[in-house]
Amino acid sequence: MFARAFSVHLLTATGAGLALMAMLAAAQENWPVMFLWLIFALLVDGIDGPLARAVDTKTNAPQWDGVLLDLIIDYLTYVFIPAYALVSANLIGEGWSLAAGLLICVSGVIYFADTRMKTSDNSFSGFPGCWNMVVLVLFAISPDGWTAMFLLIGIAIAQFLSLKFIHPVRTQRWRKFSLPVMLIWGALATAAAWTGFTGPYWMQIALVVTSVYLLLAGIAQQFMPQRA
Repeated sequence: MFARAFSVHLLTATGAGLALMAMLAAAQENWPVMFLWLIFALLVDGIDGPLARAVDTKTNAPQWDGVLLDLIIDYLTYVFIPAYALVSANLIGEGWSLAAGLLICVSGVIYFADTRMKTSDNSFSGFPGCWNMVVLVLFAISPDGWTAMFLLIGIAIAQFLSLKFIHPVRTQRWRKFSLPVMLIWGALATAAAWTGFTGPYWMQIALVVTSVYLLLAGIAQQFMPQRA
């Protein structure tokens, strides 16, 4: 069982390598390739948790803290590298891009250190720092600077509010719908990056619609309590 548990830790650790590949692409301002690496890292992050629970890494490989390992890699792939891309690409205008990047990095690290980030139904309390998804959508739809900045400020604030955000895999309520939506989002995001963010208009609309659902589904659940 130790070998199986340790292999899951190794799978999680590959995210660090994927982060390096994404950063190398970002340094060359190859944003589509950077996002493809980040999507790959998102896929690894989506499957390593269920595998870790299946082989009980806490019991069978307790020398390594899988949660800490996951948080380190998530900060790189979810927060730091997307923030770098936003600034380096000057995505929302001179000065504002740097301000937004600093906002994402600082607020993101505070959120990731918050011990209250999980709710009783395995959702997230506050926006879960998925800036990789937010910045990818901004690259795909290219909104004006003011719109993007207000959106980023609002999402940054939402990290610290008592708002619920679903985990598409672990939040059981609406999971039969949420998980397919997440998979569709992943396919759309991959297609958008693969085409260099020059895909058809319907792809942009579908990416926005699925993003809005993933962003607001948990909040909707708060306003529509589940019947006993």
